[in-house]
Order: sequence, then C-alpha cells, then structure tokens
Amino acid sequence: MKNLVSIIMPSCNSEKYICQSIDSVISQTYQNWELVISDDHSSDSTYNIVEEYSKRDKRIKLFRNTGGRGAAHTRNLSIEKAKGRYIAFLDSDDLWYPNYLELRISHIEQEDLSFTYSYYEKINMNGNYIGDVKARKLKVSYSQLLYSNVIGCLTAIYDTKKIGKVYMPIMNKRQDFGLWLKILRQVDYAYCYPTILAKYRVQKKSVSSNKLSLLKYNWAIYRNVAGLNVALSAYYMTVFLLKYFFNKFRSFLRKMSKSLY
Repeated sequence: MKNLVSIIMPSCNSEKYICQSIDSVISQTYQNWELVISDDHSSDSTYNIVEEYSKRDKRIKLFRNTGGRGAAHTRNLSIEKAKGRYIAFLDSDDLWYPNYLELRISHIEQEDLSFTYSYYEKINMNGNYIGDVKARKLKVSYSQLLYSNVIGCLTAIYDTKKIGKVYMPIMNKRQDFGLWLKILRQVDYAYCYPTILAKYRVQKKSVSSNKLSLLKYNWAIYRNVAGLNVALSAYYMTVFLLKYFFNKFRSFLRKMSKSLY
C-alpha cells in the first residue's frame, strides 16, 4: 500500500484557476492522496466550486476559515486536518505534471529523505511558459537557505513520520520560507529532485514577483523566525540586495547583447 500524501491548498477568491489546480491533482498517476483545501472566506464562487469537487471525489476535503485570516492560518488549518504521512503544497493557481507525485515520492522513499523540493517552470496568467526555475544546489542546509529561499512552495514535500507536523509562522507573506527554516532546524538538508514537474503561475501584482517588496518580510523571517540579532539580519539583507541588483544587471546585459544582433 502506497503512503498517503496530504496536499495542502489554500484558497481565497480563486475561482479563475482553482479548477485547473484541482484537475492537475486528480490526474496524478500516484492516486493515494488527499487534497485538503481550506478556504479563506472567499467572496466569489470558489467555495461552491470546491464543494462540488468534494462531492464527486471523497479524497478532496474542504474546510473554511470563519473570516479572512491570511495564507499562513489557512495553510495551517489544512496541515492540522491532514492525515497523510507526506505533506505537499500546491496553491490554487499552480499546477503539477501528472507524474509529479509518482516521481517525487519514489525519490523520497528510495533515498530515505525527510524534506525535498524540485525544479519548476513559470507561466503567466494565461498559462503561457515564461521560464524555468532550477536551484543551483541539489541540497540546501539551514545556513545556506538564510541567504536565499531556493525552495518553491509548490514543490516542497516533507515526511511527518520523521519530523512530525511542522506549521507555518503566522505572517502575511513569506510564511513558506519561514516553514522551510523551521524544518531545517530538525534535518540537515532539503534535497532537490532535479526535474521540472510543476508550473508556478506568476500573478501581475504578486508580492513574490517583486523581490524588493519582500524586504520587510525577509527582515521578519530573520528576526522573528530565525531569531537572528540585528547585525546578522542586516548582513543577510545586504546579501539579498546585492544578489537582486546583480541579477538585474545581468538581465540588462543579456537584453542589450540580444539587441545588438
């Protein structure tokens, strides 16, 4: 009997894309899963859409916050309700390839791993390909992750049998980064499965699409989750900024180079 995978999906006014996300789970070749969707008091038809899915497929479990409480509370509600050995994450506008769970769980069990992630691709709001996101390191430690979050939430999976249930810190953004740090206090490394198996949808006004807007959230991670002093927090923030501007400059040079030919 294959181990049960609990897929954590928060939803809030997600009617435009959530059917695609749910369908990408239903189409998995690995079938022993439960999709635990917690709705953050949507004002559109999201709740009704998920409710219809849950009536047709008992593996889809639907819960609802009593008020708009944000992504961290909503994901944590799903983690609390989850019954699977493995906890995986998929937001209500992202997608998995059909063999995502099959390959990922096989990798975890063959290598006896506790915490893993993988490559993914980026798509725009219309579902068109934008680019790939490939981690430079095939494993990352707690100290390495402090420099930069290389783990995409839609690709993270951890084993509750080995480390128990670990919950996201309560903050408006970057709660996934905080969760990875909490897990990496318990295990030595998160290991990468170096294959593109998921699609991350870049929303126009997404906070994560603008690195500079993440500064205050990164600071909160360093101070409140990692417990770093002001000096160390400032150091990691400086490195974050230097990487950001270096990548911007490199991107500018590439565009200039292309325009010359």
